[in-house]
Amino acid sequence: MSAQIIEREGKPEYAVLPYSEYLELLALAEEVKDAADARQAMSELKNGEDEVVPAVVADRLIAGDEHPLKVWREYRGLTQEALGAAAGVGKSYISQIEGAGKTASTKVLKALAQALSVDVDDLIE
Repeated sequence: MSAQIIEREGKPEYAVLPYSEYLELLALAEEVKDAADARQAMSELKNGEDEVVPAVVADRLIAGDEHPLKVWREYRGLTQEALGAAAGVGKSYISQIEGAGKTASTKVLKALAQALSVDVDDLIE
């Protein structure tokens, strides 16, 4: 590094360095942040605070061709009836939501999210 140190009142105040070296430092800082984020993610997986979702499920959610409720319900291996029982709503209500014919209330979305072990945001189209 070829930094020029600028002092103020006898103490280092600024470091001026060539732009190419600045860019190199930025890249290194991003790598350190990425490594820390990866360690955090692995820790959350190990502690059961997060889960790995299969690519096929993620692809279905991203495509947006199906209601997220249906994708998560099927991924969790639940029938509409079983999910409805767990969330305290009827099978027909689940069917209407998945068919995009009905918008669930916040209260119902929260119950469904809890039954599916997902965040409420995961169930919003």
